[in-house]
Amino acid sequence: MASATDARYGQKESSDQNFDYMFKILIIGNSSVGKTSFLFRYADDSFTPAFVSTVGIDFKVKTIYRNDKRIKLQIWDTAGQERYRTITTAYYRGAMGFILMYDITNEESFNAIKTYSWDNAQVLLVGNKCDMEDERVVSSERGRQLAEHLGFEFFEASAKDNINVKQTFERLVDIICEKMSESLDAADPAVTGAKQGPQLTDQQAPPHQDCAC
Repeated sequence: MASATDARYGQKESSDQNFDYMFKILIIGNSSVGKTSFLFRYADDSFTPAFVSTVGIDFKVKTIYRNDKRIKLQIWDTAGQERYRTITTAYYRGAMGFILMYDITNEESFNAIKTYSWDNAQVLLVGNKCDMEDERVVSSERGRQLAEHLGFEFFEASAKDNINVKQTFERLVDIICEKMSESLDAADPAVTGAKQGPQLTDQQAPPHQDCAC
C-alpha cells in the first residue's frame, strides 16, 4: 500500500521505465465552465465548440519533462453537476494538484468557487473563456483578488484560442515539484500525516498569503 507521502506528492515507479513520477491532477468547477475543452486542448491540442456534459469522470494522460525527470500526468475532468458531486469527491484522494476553474462570462460559476475550502493542496485558480471578452461579467481584477484571498496563483485562459492552457499546467506541475522537493529536503514527519486532498466545506476559506503570480 502506498504511503501518504507517495499518494500526495507523486509515486516513484521503479517497475515502469516510461516515467519517473506520476502526478494526479483534477480540474474542478461548475458545469459548462470548459473543463473538458481545457483538458482536450492540453492533452490533444484539439478543440470542439460542441458542448457535451461530462458524465461522472473522464481523464487524459500526458507525459512531460521537468527537471530532467519524466512526469506522467493523469488529468481528471470532474463533472460539475451537483448530482455527481458524491462521485467526484472520491477522486480527490491522492491528487497532487487542482485547477479550480470558473467561466468569466458566468457569475454563478465564479461565486461557486467561494464555497470551497482548500486545505493542504496545490491549487491554481483559472478564469476560462477569456476569448469571450464581449460577454465578460467577471473582471480580471476580481479573479486576481479572489486568488489572492485564497492564496492561489491566477491565470485567465482560453481553451478555444489556446491561451495560457499549457502555461497553467506547467506552472501547477512546477508548484507540485517544488513542494515535493521541499518535503524531501525537510524530511518533515508532518508530511506523512498530511490530509489527502482538499477538505470541502460550505464556508469561505480564510485569507492566505499573497498570490505569487
